Amino acid sequence: MCWISAQSLTVDGYLALWLLGARVIRCRRYELVPKTNKYRPYTAEKMKPRKLAIHAKTQTALLALIMMLIGQTALAHNKVVVIPMAGDDIPAISHPVATTVTNSIGMQFNELPAGSFTMGSPVNEPGRYGVESEHMVTLTKAFKMQITEVTNAQWNDVIVDSALGANPSTSNPGDNTHPVENVNWYDALYFANRLSLDEGRSVCYTFSGVSGTPGSGAFAITTVSQNTSCTGYRLATEAEWEYAARAGTTKAYANPIMFDDSDTQTNDGFNRNLHAMGWYSYNDEMENASGVTAYGQGTKPVAQKQANSWGLYDMHGNVFEWNWDAYEPYSGDVTDPSGPASGDDRVIRGGAWNSIARATRSGYRNNYFLSSRANHIGFRLVLSHVQ
Repeated sequence: MCWISAQSLTVDGYLALWLLGARVIRCRRYELVPKTNKYRPYTAEKMKPRKLAIHAKTQTALLALIMMLIGQTALAHNKVVVIPMAGDDIPAISHPVATTVTNSIGMQFNELPAGSFTMGSPVNEPGRYGVESEHMVTLTKAFKMQITEVTNAQWNDVIVDSALGANPSTSNPGDNTHPVENVNWYDALYFANRLSLDEGRSVCYTFSGVSGTPGSGAFAITTVSQNTSCTGYRLATEAEWEYAARAGTTKAYANPIMFDDSDTQTNDGFNRNLHAMGWYSYNDEMENASGVTAYGQGTKPVAQKQANSWGLYDMHGNVFEWNWDAYEPYSGDVTDPSGPASGDDRVIRGGAWNSIARATRSGYRNNYFLSSRANHIGFRLVLSHVQ
């Protein structure tokens, strides 16, 4: 074992873990096995921790800065981060979030601060598509986002148990802990409104021409308008979704512990940063029995991977998530965008269990016809802007 203490700083990126208020155990490093995508631990000789050769006064000043950034509370809580063997999952890290609320059916929401960020992807990001042009977005209001995708259990609580509709999920096993999938865009809006009404909140959507049964067949709504002053539940705008997914990061994947190997962004097979945070075609395949296809086997229980720095799970992979916006090219720098309100193709974000790695990047955009269903598309909710 090797521990980072306040008197012994090591290289190889472990100082960054101190900024998370962490100690490090099992300090294993990796080397790429030639002609494969597999990693193995370095030898014991290579694993020896090294101390930074810095002047005592410089070290004292640096330690003071670290203490100021992470605070005595983080140290007192004695947080631990495990650097795993290749193929292991990174255990959860506690994340400082201003407010977490739990609603009537057990959904948890984290409050995300107002702020500005660069939306889209840099031109040199591996796997980038031309529709991801970078632009500055400012969100002037805090909002609360569900920390997981809506699960089968939550869908059943609101829709099935109230005899309002059916559960559309197709995944096997697809139990109550899995995200509900095979929902269309209208299903997601209907669920949001129904939950708002159940809790006495004002609805965020006004419908006309509702036809069919939620969660089944060709459930559709002729006209939908958004109430921006609502107090209830809704879908995230595309800008809110990417802001939440990035959680202050600028890389392709929002892993709080970034590995520095060449596969971190470029490899559509095994990708360690993505493997730590989400289910996609490569690691979903590895977790299932032999003989699986190259596209995985289906959804996984929510919150089994590492959360991002704002405590949100499965923002990379598991299921794509419906956004409010119609799919259109970006229009440049903008403040509080609500996205195009009309259009049959609606934005989906985050990638899914059957996606290649590049399709799960924070900046990746895709779209789907609003009345269509697929076993790799679900949703998560936002609670209206915090005043």
